[in-house]
Amino acid sequence: MRNILLLSILCLTSFWIHAQQEKLEIEGAIKIGNSEDPTPAPGTIRWAGTDFQGWNGTSWVSLTAGKQYVKDIDNNSYEIVTIGTQVWMSENLRATHYNDKTPIQIVTDNTAWSSLSTPAYTWYNNGPSEYGALYNYYTVADTNSLNVCPTGWHVPSDTEWTMLTDFLDETSTATGKMTETGLSHWNSPNTVATNESGFTGLPGGVRVFDGTFGNIGQVGNWWSSTESSSNIAWYRFLNTTGILARHDFDKRLGCSVRCLRD
Repeated sequence: MRNILLLSILCLTSFWIHAQQEKLEIEGAIKIGNSEDPTPAPGTIRWAGTDFQGWNGTSWVSLTAGKQYVKDIDNNSYEIVTIGTQVWMSENLRATHYNDKTPIQIVTDNTAWSSLSTPAYTWYNNGPSEYGALYNYYTVADTNSLNVCPTGWHVPSDTEWTMLTDFLDETSTATGKMTETGLSHWNSPNTVATNESGFTGLPGGVRVFDGTFGNIGQVGNWWSSTESSSNIAWYRFLNTTGILARHDFDKRLGCSVRCLRD
């Protein structure tokens, strides 16, 4: 009798365990399309043309191919991420040539930098820098016939930056979602950072229009391709205290660049 009772308990336990597990058995082919829904339910799977992706509640994450990359004309490789309907580089640009192989002028002298009205780049404190290069606006201007981004990519316009921040809930929670976690690059405290979007914002600092450098580890600045006036252009600003802002400033400013897929 005892053995029968024990066997009954084991069977009921086994049934209860299996009842808690979701099980799906399908025979035949499964067709998964390329979902364009900007806010699908978490766990949604789609085919993106090269691999399957899953929606984690903020961005599409590759399920089959692992990390995806794009290379610039200098053969630098950048990880990319899909955020909403946009595909972004998740690293700051390091290109020293336009994508037709035209070299971009490097300027190290402060006085020379302050008098520029033509394309130029630099490295923080004249480099090297793991945060990427700093470019003046003339390098990325929407009127510039040369493209510093890889073929099929471009420097985002002010409107395209706004699409990103609006998708990530404007500035209320977008700051943390766009910021690399930890203190490897950001100064303390960096407590708002979650990097849920995969954008991995880095504090590359800035080269001021007088040629001096500042704010590495504290501030990330990224150009848009949109000017505000003849000497002023729009850029995005991110810092460790949770501020994400849209500013316009002198085109001689040296800022980081992120590229957006066409």
